[in-house]
Amino acid sequence: MLVFEDFLLLDAAGPICALEVANRASGRIAYRTHVVAVRAQSVRSSSGVSIDAKSLAEVRSFDTLIVAGGNGAERAGDDPLVRKFVQTAFRRGCRIASVCSGTYILAAAGVLKGRRATTHWIEARKLAQRYRDIQMDSDRIFIKQGKLWTSAGVTAGIDVTLALIEEDLGELVARNVAKGLVVYYRRPGGQSQFSTLLGAAGPQSRFGATLAWAREHLTERLSVATLAAKSALSVRQFSRAFSLDVGMSPAKAIEGLRVEAARSRVESGSSQLESIARRTGFGSVDRMRRAFLRAYGHTPQQLRRVARTER
Repeated sequence: MLVFEDFLLLDAAGPICALEVANRASGRIAYRTHVVAVRAQSVRSSSGVSIDAKSLAEVRSFDTLIVAGGNGAERAGDDPLVRKFVQTAFRRGCRIASVCSGTYILAAAGVLKGRRATTHWIEARKLAQRYRDIQMDSDRIFIKQGKLWTSAGVTAGIDVTLALIEEDLGELVARNVAKGLVVYYRRPGGQSQFSTLLGAAGPQSRFGATLAWAREHLTERLSVATLAAKSALSVRQFSRAFSLDVGMSPAKAIEGLRVEAARSRVESGSSQLESIARRTGFGSVDRMRRAFLRAYGHTPQQLRRVARTER
C-alpha cells in the first residue's frame, strides 16, 4: 500500500481491512500487507492521523501494489522516486490498483497511457484534461485493464479490493469478506448515482431540499411551477435563482436525476426497460433512450450489456 503526505486515510485503511478479513475468511495467511512511502517514517494523512510506513527501497518483493489517493496525490505523482517505483512494479508484471485520486500517480508514471481508467467523479474532468492520452470514464466504480485497476472515490477502494480478492481466492471468499465488512459484494450502479445531486446542489445550496424531494417523486410531473412552489418562490424567481445556484436549468437537473435513477436499474438487469422508464418518470423507453444518449453517449441497452459483461 503506497501512501504519501496528505493521503486520505480510508483509501489505505479500507483495502487493508478487506485484506485482513480475507485472511480470516480463507482460513490462511493469503495476504501480507506492507505500507510504503518514499522514506521510512510516520506518514500523516489529511485527517491528521498518521500511519507507519517502510521506505520504497525496503520492499522489493511484492505481487500487488495499491496506491492510495488524497489531497497529496498530485504532488506525490510529481515525485520521480514515486513514479519510478510504480514504473518498476509495472515492468515486473505486478498487479497495480489505484484508489480515488491515486489514479493521478498511475497517470504520472505513464502506465495508463492509451487505457481506460476512472477516478473520483470530482477529479475526472481535471485528470482527463491533464492526461489526454487516458480514456477517462467517470461513472465506473472500478475499471480493470489487464493488470491495472483504477477505482472511484474513497469507499470504492473496498470495491476494487473485493474484486482483487475474488481474482485470487474465489467468489465465495470475496462474498464472505463483503458480509464481514457489511458492504455490497458488487455495488449496483455507477458513480452517477452519487454525483448529480451532490454536485449540482452542494451543502450551501438553497435548492438541495427541493432536489432531494424531486428525487423521491420522479414519477410525478415535476414542472418548473411545481418545483418553484416547493421552494416557496415564484416561477420567474425560481428559474433565475436555480440556474445561477445549481449551474443548469431545472429541466436539465430533473432529467439528470431521472437518468441516474434509471441507470442503476438498467445496469442491475432486474427490470424491463419499459418498467424502468415508467418508474423514473420518463414515460417511454424512447424518451429515456434520448436522455441516456445526452448524458452518457450510450443507450440503456448498451449500458446493460456492458454491466452484464462486467458481472
